[in-house]
Amino acid sequence: MLKYNAIELLTSETARCRNKPLADAVLQYVSKLKIAARCMVTRGIAGCYENGELATGRLEILSMNMPIRVSIVLPSRETERVVKDLNEMVGDGLLMVHDLHVVSHKARNSFFPPQLTVRDVMTPDPARVEPDTSLRDVVRLLLPSIFTGVPVVDAGHRPVGVVTQGDLIRKGGLPLRLGLLAKSDGSRLDRVLERLASRKAMEVMTAPAVLIEENLLLTEAVALMLSKKVKRLPVVDEKGRLSGMLSRLDVFQTVMQKAPDWSAFRAQQVEVDQIRTVRDILRRDTHTASPETAIEEVIRQIDSNDIQRVAVVDPEGKLLGIISDSDLLHFFRSKQPDIWRGLSKVKHLFKPDENRTSKQNGFSEETAGSVMNKVFVTVGEEVTIESAIALMIEKGCKRLPVVDDAGRFKGMISRASLLRIGYGDRTHSRC
Repeated sequence: MLKYNAIELLTSETARCRNKPLADAVLQYVSKLKIAARCMVTRGIAGCYENGELATGRLEILSMNMPIRVSIVLPSRETERVVKDLNEMVGDGLLMVHDLHVVSHKARNSFFPPQLTVRDVMTPDPARVEPDTSLRDVVRLLLPSIFTGVPVVDAGHRPVGVVTQGDLIRKGGLPLRLGLLAKSDGSRLDRVLERLASRKAMEVMTAPAVLIEENLLLTEAVALMLSKKVKRLPVVDEKGRLSGMLSRLDVFQTVMQKAPDWSAFRAQQVEVDQIRTVRDILRRDTHTASPETAIEEVIRQIDSNDIQRVAVVDPEGKLLGIISDSDLLHFFRSKQPDIWRGLSKVKHLFKPDENRTSKQNGFSEETAGSVMNKVFVTVGEEVTIESAIALMIEKGCKRLPVVDDAGRFKGMISRASLLRIGYGDRTHSRC
C-alpha cells in the first residue's frame, strides 16, 4: 500500500481567507504546490453548525450558508507542511487528517504521477560515512544492506562523494563483490576486512558526488541518473545537507505502486508503434553457452558483457540454466576449498589467470552444464512490462531471462534497460 493521507476541511460558504471564499483559497493553494495531490470541493445540500444554525436548500427555509467539504489526498511526506499552512488559512472550520490505504495512483500519459518529487520516493535518513572512515567499516556497513553504495559526508553532513561497490573493487582492493563476500566464511571475511582497515573512504570514493535536490521532480532525477550513468543519487535539502538516497530500486518500486500508464512511452517520443511487452525491450546481445562449454570460456563471456550472466542452452536454444559469478563461487567452493586462491576479481567478475592451466586455476575440466544454476525465474516475451517489473521486485532480481512459448532463450531484461526505455533511450533494446 502507498503511504498517503487525506486532509479534510469542513467549513461553510461564508468562511473567508484573505477576502476570498475559504474553499477557493484552499483549492488555489493546493494547485500551486505542484505535488502528487488531488483536491475536491463539494457543496452540501444541508447541514448545521456549532452554534445551532441550520443550513438547508428547502425553499420554505432558504439558507445561503451551505456546508462545504474540501478533501485533499496527498503523499504522507507532504502532510505536515500542508496541514501547517492550512491551519493558518482556516479561521472557520474543522480540519482533520486521516491515514489512507491507497492501492494505486494512476496518471494519464506519465510513467508515474509527474508531480512526484524526489522527497516523495527517496529512502530518507540513509546510512553515511565520513572521508576518514576506514574501508573496513564501509564494507561492514554495506554487507548486510540491499544497497551497494554509501554517501560520504563532511562535518556539516554535506555529501562530498560516494563509495560504490565498483570503487571498492577497482580502487580499494576488494577481492569480490559484496554479495559474494557476504557468503564467504568468517575467517576469510576477517582477513579481507583487516586488509582494508588502513584505507580511507576518501581514497576510493567517486567525487564529486552527483547530487539531486529533494524538492525536484522525480522525472528530473531519473533523467540525471541516465545522463550520468549512475545507479543512485544522494539527495540534499535546501542547505545542501544529506537527507536521503534515491536508487533505481526506489524508482521501480514507485513505478509499480503508481500503476503506470504505458502509453506514456509514446508520449515521451519513443519511436515504436507500441511498447507494452517484454519483447519490445529485451536485450538480445546476451551470451549463451552449451552445456559442454569449458568454464574458463564461460568466465570470459561473463567478463565481457555488462549483463554479467551466461545462459546455457541446448542445440534447439531451450534454456537449461543460468551462470553468474555467484554460481561459480557456490559450485567451486563446495568442490575445492582452495578455489579462492585460483580466482581473482576483475570488473565484479571472476577472471582466471591466463598464464596458468585450467587445473592450476582450480577449474579442472568442469563445464557449463555442471556449474549452471538450474533453478531460475524466467519471463515470457508477451508478458507486460508492468508485470515484468513486479516480478523483478518480488523476486529481488536485477535481471530476468526471457523465453518464448517453447522455452527457447531469447535474451534478458535488466533494471537498467527498463529505466532507459521508459525515458526514450532505445540504445540497448531490440538488438
